[in-house]
Amino acid sequence: MHHVIIGNGPAGVIAAETIRKTAPRDLITLVGDEPVPPYSRMAIPYLLTGSIGESGTYLRKGERHWAEQRIELVCARAESIDTTLRSVRLSNGQLLAYDRLLIASGSRPVAPPIPGIDLPDVHHCWTLEDARRIIGKTPKGARVLQLGAGFIGCIIMESLAMRGVALTVVEAGNRMVPRMMTEGAGGLIRAWCERKGIRVHVNARAEAIENAGGHMRARLSNGTVLEADLIIAATGVKPNIGFLAGSGIACEEGVLVDASMQTNVPGVYAAGDVSQSLDFSTGKRTVNAIQPVAADEARVAALNMAGRRATSSGSLSMNVLDTLGLVSSSFGQWWGAPAAEGGDFAELKDEAAFRYLRLEFKDDALIGATALGLTEHVGAIRGLIQTRARLGAWKARLKADPTRLMEAYLATAQAASA
Repeated sequence: MHHVIIGNGPAGVIAAETIRKTAPRDLITLVGDEPVPPYSRMAIPYLLTGSIGESGTYLRKGERHWAEQRIELVCARAESIDTTLRSVRLSNGQLLAYDRLLIASGSRPVAPPIPGIDLPDVHHCWTLEDARRIIGKTPKGARVLQLGAGFIGCIIMESLAMRGVALTVVEAGNRMVPRMMTEGAGGLIRAWCERKGIRVHVNARAEAIENAGGHMRARLSNGTVLEADLIIAATGVKPNIGFLAGSGIACEEGVLVDASMQTNVPGVYAAGDVSQSLDFSTGKRTVNAIQPVAADEARVAALNMAGRRATSSGSLSMNVLDTLGLVSSSFGQWWGAPAAEGGDFAELKDEAAFRYLRLEFKDDALIGATALGLTEHVGAIRGLIQTRARLGAWKARLKADPTRLMEAYLATAQAASA
């Protein structure tokens, strides 16, 4: 049995190693399109700060790891898939035949439609090559403009601030991390960043970028004109599905999969940022591009590819962000449910102490939460959401004091086991 895995990020690596443990004699080929060993994009911020070298980003440290695992690494880009002939055509001209195929091609950064976005001093921060360029252009005191303050943008922002640059961030939404945090939490993160010396513009977007004689100039929708030595575009990512055109593999926003992570084509699976899988909270298929989900999906896909039966109960949105020392998190259906559908909430906000907690209920179950400056409740929040525990009288207690989450978790767990 020959397993071909397209994509050598965390999902691809976990899948390959899971197959090897489950099917010791099978052939495994892991395809990646960058001329470096498999690495973690989540480690790039540590490379930017100088905390690690490039080898510190590698997912597996041993030089002989892949040979010892008998996993063949191929450096090329997947250009097309023929599901009838069960083969993958690569950019190096190679045609890889497969018995089982995993699409773990991840996502790619999206460039906003702004005049000048393709100028030489405008960069994404997505690959090791991007990181090398940014390091070379951000000495202490350099003026850096970052477009986007989402989850990825805030991680990059912290690394840039630690490099000692003069940083300005522009976010089109009305708050920072608008697709991860409530307005209350996002507003506090903005205030925290400004206290740390970062200039932040919200409800604004770059309308044009130009080279102004040795530096860059950006005109914003709010009328502000900003000058910078470097501009970083952190305006979102999209699943890498372009090469699947004509393959017959069903896609919408990402690759559509069932609970076993199999696509509509037998023997073809998808996992990680490229998959559009069942969401635990909503029951709808969605792209949930976070590493814990990628790891879980990769294991499920790999077990099925190797002949074992495994299913996913759905991906749970979980985001934890450290912004210059301020830790924030969101879980599940953090945006809540309409009151007409049983939606309700409890909120605690202490702006002076940068503490925030909002719990989202549907009837008497916790379905989502957002926390800032509070880390001790993370396990209880996740447990209550994933077990769909009925809170009963504890809902009223949590509405009066949202910090009593651990008590609520222990009480509902005890009731369930009685």
